[in-house]
Amino acid sequence: MFSAPHSNFDLMDDFSQRKIPFFFMVDFFMENVEVFTREQIEEKSLLIDFENFTNAKNPEAIKRDFQFSSFPPSAKEYEIGFKHVQQNLKLGNSYLTNYTCKSEIKTNYTLEELFYATKAKYKVCYPEKFVFFSPETFVEIINDKIFTHPMKGTIDAAKENAAEILKNDLKEKAEHYTVVDLLRNDLSMVADEVQLDEFQRIDFLRTQQKNLYAMSSEISGVVKKEFKGKVGSILKTLLPAGSILGAPKRKTLEIILEAENFPRNYYTGVCGWFDGKDLNSCVMIRFIEKEKDKFFFKSGGGITHLSTFADEYEEMKNKIYVPIY
Repeated sequence: MFSAPHSNFDLMDDFSQRKIPFFFMVDFFMENVEVFTREQIEEKSLLIDFENFTNAKNPEAIKRDFQFSSFPPSAKEYEIGFKHVQQNLKLGNSYLTNYTCKSEIKTNYTLEELFYATKAKYKVCYPEKFVFFSPETFVEIINDKIFTHPMKGTIDAAKENAAEILKNDLKEKAEHYTVVDLLRNDLSMVADEVQLDEFQRIDFLRTQQKNLYAMSSEISGVVKKEFKGKVGSILKTLLPAGSILGAPKRKTLEIILEAENFPRNYYTGVCGWFDGKDLNSCVMIRFIEKEKDKFFFKSGGGITHLSTFADEYEEMKNKIYVPIY
């Protein structure tokens, strides 16, 4: 079910063992795996802005005010997929399902202008295809130590005592605990000495539309001997990312395919930069895709048996934002 072109994962292993820097992108279904050397990044006109690598230039200031409007699915449309997910949760087929939607948006900025105007930990613009501005790290490898940073749980920061409410909300805690446990198990497939370093950290996400608090944790381990220097093998073992899929992975994927009425493509896939020694990668969320002359924003959240329709529908809409401020 999680089939993937072996050649490009093998190519990543080859490059990382020979300490050749490269950038990669893997779509959600692991059907499209792209690997780019520095030269190929420029040939494809990819724009990348990571903490440890950027080819972003200083563009001319955009002389028009930013305009943005969104047209999310109606409550009735959202409820169809939500009920399907909830039914499977009650049957015990899944205990966490990440259910996402596709919303048309209108903006007066191009994909490239959105890339330059936004502020985020990870940004990529693939010309005429998509742009994203993600706050979520997937895995980092530093000196053969591997880290993952699951981000699960958000709340409107304008609410009174929002951070405390988020940390103590039963549904959000259940969702966060589940993802932390899932990723701890995933990491143990490629690493020894896996441990939870930080739990339920609250991060502030500033946007033009609405500020949010998001909840994250950090898990680390030491890369197993058989995986050292093999970035492709590590990724192939860990993907798809548990934080944007759910658990258990295989059955939950079936539920997602039945509940969602659009292809995710590169949305909720992962991409990253290997600098010849260390790896930094992210989950491709906060994602705008171009289809012909229209833009679509893909967003969603984790559903558990404690989820309520109203709260999840609101969270899906809250995540339709552009971090321009």
